[in-house]
Amino acid sequence: MLARGSGCWILGSLILTAFMGLFYRFFFAGILLTIFLFLFFRDPERSAESSGDTDVLSPADGKILEAQDNKLSIFMNIHNVHVNRSPVDGEVTDIRYRKGGKLPAFHKDSDRNERNTITIQTKLGKVTVAQISGAVVRRIVCYIHRDEAVAKGQRIGMIRFGSRVDVTLPTEYSLAVTRGQKVKAGKTVIARVVAQGEAR
Repeated sequence: MLARGSGCWILGSLILTAFMGLFYRFFFAGILLTIFLFLFFRDPERSAESSGDTDVLSPADGKILEAQDNKLSIFMNIHNVHVNRSPVDGEVTDIRYRKGGKLPAFHKDSDRNERNTITIQTKLGKVTVAQISGAVVRRIVCYIHRDEAVAKGQRIGMIRFGSRVDVTLPTEYSLAVTRGQKVKAGKTVIARVVAQGEAR
């Protein structure tokens, strides 16, 4: 399965490959580009891992860049699946898009990059998911709308060609992942509710 909106990219690559066929020296470059786009835009079916009702699942495939207090950042490399999923059950109360720079998503100043911030109201408070674009082909696609109910593991959008996803959680949660750990969207539990009296 391919991600929504990937058709024009794939079609363009196929047309380019056919054109390059006239110039056999470049034909294989076109073939490689087409294969790359198929891999990049892949969108595998996934069912959310069995977890507690209040557990938070990773919204993205990738590696944890930062994990501190109630906030974490996930860097999606070029080989990761770039479709993002809702980390929680809840209702979308706000979606804010902001244009910005084009620094690499892992750069410390990439907070100035193009971003789309989704706020989801849950039983325990507000959870924000910020989709932050990278340096190449800045394009954030959002699949959901304000006032829409979302389920844990549901597709909520995609960031094309290198990117980062930040998650901010209510103080009732404790992070269950550490810096450098690899995570999968809709699979890896990244936070759990802190039991009363339990140390964070």
